[in-house]
Amino acid sequence: MAATAVSDGGEDAARFRAAQIGLTRLLVRDVRGLRRLILLSRLRESVPDWLTAMNAVIDQYSRTSALLAADFYEAQRAAAAAPGVFTVPVADPPPPEQTEASLRWAVKDLWPRDPEDPKTTDAQRQPDEVRLAAAEVKAEQVAQKLVTDTGRGTVQEAVRQDRQATAWARSAARGACAFCKLLAARGAVYKQATADFRAHDGCHCGVIPVFRGQRFELSPHAREWERIYREHAAPFSGDQLRRFRLALAEHDSNPLPGSN
Repeated sequence: MAATAVSDGGEDAARFRAAQIGLTRLLVRDVRGLRRLILLSRLRESVPDWLTAMNAVIDQYSRTSALLAADFYEAQRAAAAAPGVFTVPVADPPPPEQTEASLRWAVKDLWPRDPEDPKTTDAQRQPDEVRLAAAEVKAEQVAQKLVTDTGRGTVQEAVRQDRQATAWARSAARGACAFCKLLAARGAVYKQATADFRAHDGCHCGVIPVFRGQRFELSPHAREWERIYREHAAPFSGDQLRRFRLALAEHDSNPLPGSN
Protein backbone atom coordinates (compact mmCIF):
# COMPACT_ATOMS: atom_id res chain seq x y z
CA MET A 1 0.00 0.00 0.00
CA ALA A 2 1.36 3.39 -0.97
CA ALA A 3 2.39 5.75 1.79
CA THR A 4 -0.11 8.44 2.63
CA ALA A 5 0.96 12.06 2.70
CA VAL A 6 0.59 14.53 5.55
CA SER A 7 1.44 18.22 5.36
CA ASP A 8 1.72 21.31 7.51
CA GLY A 9 -0.66 22.95 5.03
CA GLY A 10 -3.41 20.34 5.31
CA GLU A 11 -7.01 21.21 6.12
CA ASP A 12 -6.90 19.37 9.45
CA ALA A 13 -3.87 21.37 10.59
CA ALA A 14 -5.57 24.61 9.56
CA ARG A 15 -8.77 23.71 11.40
CA PHE A 16 -6.86 22.79 14.54
CA ARG A 17 -4.91 26.06 14.47
CA ALA A 18 -8.16 27.98 13.89
CA ALA A 19 -9.75 26.23 16.88
CA GLN A 20 -6.81 27.19 19.10
CA ILE A 21 -6.94 30.78 17.84
CA GLY A 22 -10.67 30.89 18.58
CA LEU A 23 -9.96 29.63 22.08
CA THR A 24 -7.33 32.32 22.48
CA ARG A 25 -9.82 35.04 21.56
CA LEU A 26 -12.15 33.89 24.32
CA LEU A 27 -9.20 33.70 26.71
CA VAL A 28 -8.15 37.28 25.91
CA ARG A 29 -11.71 38.46 26.48
CA ASP A 30 -11.72 36.96 29.96
CA VAL A 31 -8.20 38.19 30.76
CA ARG A 32 -9.20 41.75 29.86
CA GLY A 33 -12.22 41.46 32.10
CA LEU A 34 -9.94 40.72 35.05
CA ARG A 35 -7.81 43.84 34.65
CA ARG A 36 -10.28 45.74 36.83
CA LEU A 37 -8.97 43.73 39.79
CA ILE A 38 -5.62 45.55 39.63
CA LEU A 39 -5.75 48.80 41.59
CA LEU A 40 -2.67 50.96 41.14
CA SER A 41 -3.32 52.61 44.50
CA ARG A 42 -3.36 49.20 46.21
CA LEU A 43 -1.00 47.00 44.24
CA ARG A 44 0.20 44.97 47.21
CA GLU A 45 -3.37 43.96 48.08
CA SER A 46 -4.94 43.77 44.60
CA VAL A 47 -2.29 41.95 42.55
CA PRO A 48 -2.57 38.69 44.56
CA ASP A 49 -6.34 38.65 43.93
CA TRP A 50 -5.69 39.20 40.21
CA LEU A 51 -3.11 36.40 40.17
CA THR A 52 -5.57 33.98 41.76
CA ALA A 53 -8.28 34.84 39.24
CA MET A 54 -5.87 34.65 36.31
CA ASN A 55 -4.58 31.27 37.41
CA ALA A 56 -8.14 29.91 37.45
CA VAL A 57 -8.83 31.23 33.95
CA ILE A 58 -5.56 29.89 32.53
CA ASP A 59 -6.17 26.51 34.17
CA GLN A 60 -9.64 26.28 32.61
CA TYR A 61 -8.55 27.26 29.11
CA SER A 62 -5.46 25.06 29.26
CA ARG A 63 -7.63 22.03 29.89
CA THR A 64 -9.76 22.90 26.88
CA SER A 65 -6.66 23.43 24.74
CA ALA A 66 -5.35 20.01 25.73
CA LEU A 67 -8.67 18.32 24.88
CA LEU A 68 -8.77 20.01 21.47
CA ALA A 69 -5.24 18.74 20.86
CA ALA A 70 -6.14 15.21 21.94
CA ASP A 71 -9.10 15.17 19.54
CA PHE A 72 -6.83 16.43 16.75
CA TYR A 73 -4.23 13.74 17.44
CA GLU A 74 -6.83 10.98 17.48
CA ALA A 75 -8.25 12.20 14.15
CA GLN A 76 -4.78 12.31 12.59
CA ARG A 77 -4.03 8.81 13.87
CA ALA A 78 -7.27 7.48 12.42
CA ALA A 79 -6.58 9.18 9.08
CA ALA A 80 -3.17 7.49 9.00
CA ALA A 81 -4.85 4.11 9.67
CA ALA A 82 -2.39 3.55 12.51
CA PRO A 83 -3.01 0.10 14.03
CA GLY A 84 -3.64 -0.65 17.68
CA VAL A 85 -5.33 1.25 20.45
CA PHE A 86 -3.68 4.37 21.86
CA THR A 87 -4.96 6.74 24.53
CA VAL A 88 -3.68 10.28 24.15
CA PRO A 89 -2.01 11.49 27.38
CA VAL A 90 -3.79 14.80 27.94
CA ALA A 91 -1.36 17.37 29.35
CA ASP A 92 -2.04 19.01 32.68
CA PRO A 93 -2.43 22.79 32.91
CA PRO A 94 0.75 24.68 33.83
CA PRO A 95 1.56 24.48 37.55
CA PRO A 96 0.38 27.51 39.55
CA GLU A 97 3.94 28.56 40.38
CA GLN A 98 4.83 28.75 36.67
CA THR A 99 1.70 30.75 35.90
CA GLU A 100 2.32 33.14 38.79
CA ALA A 101 5.97 33.70 37.87
CA SER A 102 5.02 34.48 34.27
CA LEU A 103 2.24 36.84 35.30
CA ARG A 104 4.41 38.63 37.85
CA TRP A 105 6.86 39.31 35.01
CA ALA A 106 3.98 40.79 32.99
CA VAL A 107 3.08 43.31 35.71
CA LYS A 108 6.54 44.05 37.09
CA ASP A 109 6.62 47.58 35.64
CA LEU A 110 3.49 48.59 37.55
CA TRP A 111 5.29 48.90 40.86
CA PRO A 112 6.41 52.43 41.77
CA ARG A 113 10.05 53.26 41.08
CA ASP A 114 12.18 56.26 41.89
CA PRO A 115 12.52 58.10 38.54
CA GLU A 116 15.97 59.29 39.60
CA ASP A 117 17.22 55.78 40.27
CA PRO A 118 19.53 54.76 37.38
CA LYS A 119 18.10 51.24 37.58
CA THR A 120 14.62 52.52 36.72
CA THR A 121 13.77 51.68 33.11
CA ASP A 122 12.02 53.89 30.58
CA ALA A 123 8.99 51.61 30.80
CA GLN A 124 8.80 52.17 34.54
CA ARG A 125 8.87 55.95 34.06
CA GLN A 126 5.75 55.97 31.87
CA PRO A 127 2.40 57.34 33.12
CA ASP A 128 0.17 54.96 35.04
CA GLU A 129 -2.25 54.34 32.18
CA VAL A 130 0.60 53.51 29.79
CA ARG A 131 2.17 51.04 32.22
CA LEU A 132 -1.19 49.43 32.91
CA ALA A 133 -1.94 49.03 29.20
CA ALA A 134 1.50 47.49 28.60
CA ALA A 135 1.01 45.09 31.50
CA GLU A 136 -2.34 44.03 30.09
CA VAL A 137 -0.79 43.18 26.71
CA LYS A 138 1.99 41.19 28.36
CA ALA A 139 -0.51 39.33 30.55
CA GLU A 140 -2.59 38.42 27.49
CA GLN A 141 0.49 37.10 25.69
CA VAL A 142 1.63 35.14 28.73
CA ALA A 143 -1.80 33.57 29.17
CA GLN A 144 -2.04 32.70 25.47
CA LYS A 145 1.34 30.99 25.46
CA LEU A 146 0.64 28.99 28.61
CA VAL A 147 -2.70 27.80 27.24
CA THR A 148 -1.49 27.01 23.72
CA ASP A 149 1.62 25.28 25.04
CA THR A 150 -0.65 22.86 26.89
CA GLY A 151 -2.27 21.83 23.61
CA ARG A 152 1.05 21.59 21.81
CA GLY A 153 2.50 19.60 24.69
CA THR A 154 -0.38 17.13 24.45
CA VAL A 155 0.44 16.32 20.81
CA GLN A 156 4.18 16.15 21.50
CA GLU A 157 3.78 13.77 24.41
CA ALA A 158 1.45 11.60 22.35
CA VAL A 159 4.12 11.36 19.63
CA ARG A 160 6.68 10.36 22.27
CA GLN A 161 4.51 7.58 23.69
CA ASP A 162 2.78 6.27 20.57
CA ARG A 163 4.73 3.45 18.93
CA GLN A 164 3.03 4.22 15.63
CA ALA A 165 4.22 7.85 15.60
CA THR A 166 7.62 8.56 14.09
CA ALA A 167 8.05 12.34 14.22
CA TRP A 168 6.34 15.68 14.33
CA ALA A 169 6.45 18.83 12.25
CA ARG A 170 5.71 22.46 12.95
CA SER A 171 2.73 24.10 11.26
CA ALA A 172 3.03 27.88 10.90
CA ALA A 173 0.52 30.31 9.48
CA ARG A 174 1.44 32.17 6.28
CA GLY A 175 1.73 35.38 8.28
CA ALA A 176 3.97 33.88 10.96
CA CYS A 177 7.15 35.55 12.18
CA ALA A 178 10.56 34.68 10.72
CA PHE A 179 11.46 32.46 13.69
CA CYS A 180 8.35 30.29 13.23
CA LYS A 181 8.72 30.15 9.45
CA LEU A 182 12.31 29.01 9.83
CA LEU A 183 11.38 26.12 12.13
CA ALA A 184 8.35 25.14 10.04
CA ALA A 185 10.52 24.99 6.90
CA ARG A 186 12.55 22.16 8.45
CA GLY A 187 9.65 19.75 8.06
CA ALA A 188 9.22 16.55 10.06
CA VAL A 189 12.72 16.52 11.52
CA TYR A 190 11.51 16.55 15.11
CA LYS A 191 11.66 12.96 16.33
CA GLN A 192 10.02 11.31 19.31
CA ALA A 193 12.77 12.33 21.74
CA THR A 194 13.01 15.90 20.47
CA ALA A 195 13.07 18.67 23.07
CA ASP A 196 9.97 20.71 23.80
CA PHE A 197 8.32 22.97 21.25
CA ARG A 198 10.01 26.37 20.95
CA ALA A 199 7.39 29.10 21.00
CA HIS A 200 7.26 32.82 21.70
CA ASP A 201 4.43 34.88 23.20
CA GLY A 202 1.62 35.15 20.67
CA CYS A 203 2.76 32.06 18.74
CA HIS A 204 -0.06 30.05 17.16
CA CYS A 205 2.07 27.37 15.49
CA GLY A 206 0.80 23.84 15.72
CA VAL A 207 2.31 20.36 16.01
CA ILE A 208 1.62 17.87 13.21
CA PRO A 209 2.16 14.18 14.10
CA VAL A 210 3.60 11.83 11.50
CA PHE A 211 2.89 8.10 11.67
CA ARG A 212 4.46 4.94 10.26
CA GLY A 213 3.62 4.55 6.59
CA GLN A 214 3.19 8.29 6.10
CA ARG A 215 5.45 10.68 4.28
CA PHE A 216 5.59 14.34 5.26
CA GLU A 217 5.34 17.01 2.57
CA LEU A 218 6.02 20.68 3.12
CA SER A 219 3.19 22.94 2.06
CA PRO A 220 3.89 25.25 -0.91
CA HIS A 221 4.44 28.23 1.38
CA ALA A 222 6.76 26.26 3.67
CA ARG A 223 8.72 25.07 0.62
CA GLU A 224 9.10 28.71 -0.34
CA TRP A 225 10.45 29.53 3.14
CA GLU A 226 12.88 26.61 2.89
CA ARG A 227 14.15 27.89 -0.47
CA ILE A 228 14.54 31.45 0.81
CA TYR A 229 16.47 30.21 3.84
CA ARG A 230 18.71 27.93 1.79
CA GLU A 231 19.54 30.63 -0.77
CA HIS A 232 19.82 33.72 1.43
CA ALA A 233 20.61 32.66 5.02
CA ALA A 234 21.93 29.11 5.38
CA PRO A 235 25.56 29.88 4.38
CA PHE A 236 25.93 32.56 7.07
CA SER A 237 26.51 30.75 10.35
CA GLY A 238 25.60 32.84 13.40
CA ASP A 239 23.62 35.36 11.34
CA GLN A 240 21.05 33.10 9.74
CA LEU A 241 17.86 34.27 11.45
CA ARG A 242 18.59 37.96 10.79
CA ARG A 243 19.40 37.29 7.15
CA PHE A 244 16.34 35.07 6.81
CA ARG A 245 14.14 37.83 8.23
CA LEU A 246 15.55 40.34 5.73
CA ALA A 247 15.15 37.88 2.86
CA LEU A 248 11.54 37.18 3.78
CA ALA A 249 10.76 40.89 3.67
CA GLU A 250 12.05 41.00 0.10
CA HIS A 251 11.17 37.60 -1.36
CA ASP A 252 8.33 35.99 0.61
CA SER A 253 4.98 36.08 -1.17
CA ASN A 254 3.24 35.88 2.21
CA PRO A 255 2.99 38.76 4.70
CA LEU A 256 5.48 39.09 7.53
CA PRO A 257 3.79 41.14 10.27
CA GLY A 258 6.00 39.77 13.01
CA SER A 259 3.28 37.69 14.59
CA ASN A 260 0.93 34.92 13.64
